[in-house]
Amino acid sequence: MSSTKIWFVTGASKGMGLTLVKKLLAGGAKVAATSRTVADLEQAAGQHENLLPIQLNLSDEQAVKEAISATIEHFGGLDVVVNNAGYGQVGIFEKISDEYARRNFEVNVFGTFNVVRQALPQLRQQRSGHIINFSSTAGYYGFGGSSIYAASKFAVDGMSEALAQDVQPFGIHVTAVKPGYFRTNFLSKGSLGVNATNPIEDYKAQREAQEAAVSAYDNNQPGDPEKAVDLLIRITDSANPPLHLFLGKDAYEVARNKISSVQKELDAWESDATATDFS
Repeated sequence: MSSTKIWFVTGASKGMGLTLVKKLLAGGAKVAATSRTVADLEQAAGQHENLLPIQLNLSDEQAVKEAISATIEHFGGLDVVVNNAGYGQVGIFEKISDEYARRNFEVNVFGTFNVVRQALPQLRQQRSGHIINFSSTAGYYGFGGSSIYAASKFAVDGMSEALAQDVQPFGIHVTAVKPGYFRTNFLSKGSLGVNATNPIEDYKAQREAQEAAVSAYDNNQPGDPEKAVDLLIRITDSANPPLHLFLGKDAYEVARNKISSVQKELDAWESDATATDFS
């Protein structure tokens, strides 16, 4: 049961990660929780005998390796790995610099890769485990004004889908979580990257629409984080957990609209597109 499992959770000092950690500890699970600053983590999560707070820079793979090893040594094993750390990056693609793009990928993509790579030897050896990678609805549908963030989450989603096939023979499950809008601080200042210098006038309408949407949704998101993490914990007790877990009515709406749109394009171009094989 989830209450007896050992969890490793990144990005645990705020948002969905913090909600998950608190819920796990309340249920009796053992949790290694990471943050860039242990003080912030301890202040947010409090002191608990089943909590191992770890200061971690996900870009440092050696530090990630040591964090995974410390978890296994402290608790005697590892069952569930949750890659929750990440942040949003908004802005028109033409205005997102290479520096901003790489910074977003460093956390959202390569940080996740580092954790999975270092956790797999333990999970593979014990022939069990569950890797939960936080993607996003934006990892299934590319929203305008968030091309870099969408690209990073599409990468997490694709990696998770392929990884699931690689590790299935070892009894390891993989789930890519694609939340819609949940009421966390994700859209708040400090959690959302914005490249707003020297805006391009041609994109004014798109920019203003995005700013209005962010302002309207911030602290007014329809999703309840408590209910989301309840489901997240529950799937780790399932014999057949989902590979793709969409969270929220809005996430389901986006997914179904895209599926319908893609199906229409498949049908419209099928005759021409399938005639490209050798005769």
